[in-house]
Amino acid sequence: MTTRRDFLKTSAILAAGAVIIPPGFNINKGVKPKVVIIGAGFAGLAAAYRLKQKGCEVTLLESRGRVGGRVFSHPIDKDEDLVIELGAEWVGASHERMIAMCNEFGLELFNNQFETHLTFAGEYFPKGKWNYSDEWKAKFDSLIKDYANFREEDKKKLDKIDWWRYLTNNGINERDLQIRDLADSTDFGECIRHVSAYAAIAEYAESSEKNEMDFKIRGGNSMFSNALAERIGEENIKLKHKVLEVNQADGKVDVLCDNGAVFSGDSLICTAPVYSLLKIKWKPGLPQEKIDALNQLQYARICKHALLFNERFWKDEDFDMVTDVYGHYFYHATKNQKGTKGALISYTIGDKADVVSRQNDEFKAGMINDSLKTAFGNVKDKIVTQLNYYWGMDEYTKGAYALYGTGQWYTLMPELKKKFMSTYFAGEHLADWQGFMEGAIVSGEAAADAITG
Repeated sequence: MTTRRDFLKTSAILAAGAVIIPPGFNINKGVKPKVVIIGAGFAGLAAAYRLKQKGCEVTLLESRGRVGGRVFSHPIDKDEDLVIELGAEWVGASHERMIAMCNEFGLELFNNQFETHLTFAGEYFPKGKWNYSDEWKAKFDSLIKDYANFREEDKKKLDKIDWWRYLTNNGINERDLQIRDLADSTDFGECIRHVSAYAAIAEYAESSEKNEMDFKIRGGNSMFSNALAERIGEENIKLKHKVLEVNQADGKVDVLCDNGAVFSGDSLICTAPVYSLLKIKWKPGLPQEKIDALNQLQYARICKHALLFNERFWKDEDFDMVTDVYGHYFYHATKNQKGTKGALISYTIGDKADVVSRQNDEFKAGMINDSLKTAFGNVKDKIVTQLNYYWGMDEYTKGAYALYGTGQWYTLMPELKKKFMSTYFAGEHLADWQGFMEGAIVSGEAAADAITG
């Protein structure tokens, strides 16, 4: 079976073309390139670390005042040492590079799997007490099994319709469809009417049993980015350096930052998310085909509203819950962290996330209470503190992660991956699965390897 990872490896080779060796860079003589990297998220950090291991000189430029990008751990209760994630959350069981590097850095991965409860149409169903209809379960299992037999033309045809349409075309009943939309939209960050059917079924067919929601790093996922930064060297990482302009000529690259600093190299790796990438002035300009592809790719609007409660009234450490009301999806954000208090995160998507993010704390606390009371009664007086991060308004991303819509996987992805002069591109938006740290790391390492051969 040809997987999305196979497709991306092929498209990466085609995008890079023959590796162009910059003047003065002779692999056989041991002369290493000087590389500038835009973005100190996981893709940029992974690229820098790989290049450093190969003896290259690297300069990593980051607009934020911290490394990690969309990985953003937050200590919600310092007394009990409780840490939550306001950005990327899970390490999947099939995330080979993340797991290997955690072992290398001495970082502990602990179980972060959940057993899902459901609130639907005013009724609460505990874990194990709800499911899809027997007919749909059997049908969906057969669809997933059949995926192994898909030819490339089958996948391209599937990419031309959305996931909602694919499900309805395959006879899903209304109740199953509504629950499926609620559950699946948490994976993609928008309603399933906006998601490529191929991107969706490939993710469910190729991922782990828990859809890569398997592990988390003890102490917070930012431990990983900090470990990478330490090995790269703080002298090579320039925080609060927003890139304004990239000039490429004669096999060299000059990068101008908003503070007037200029950094030069033989090659450039750009890991900036699409919104920030399009704000950079490129000289010469990016090819129109790449600009068109960048302008078409959307990012998921996800709002994470975290609440610290004075007790873990949900009882189960592995608690999460899909709802059909404003709170949308809840999960235990302090699972397997010892403490009397505990945190839930309400994870809203799309238009719902946009609306919720603009409301005051009183509204949000009431919304959370209304969303949970069918299952647990009134819990508003149990709230100790709350905080909110809406990725749809993040200054640098305007979204949480990339979302490939109808007809985009086979058209946009190859164009977005193409090398431009001395610039290589990386980031989770170019990975086999969007929204995971693993994809950012693998894409960053691939860009580094393309430069060094």
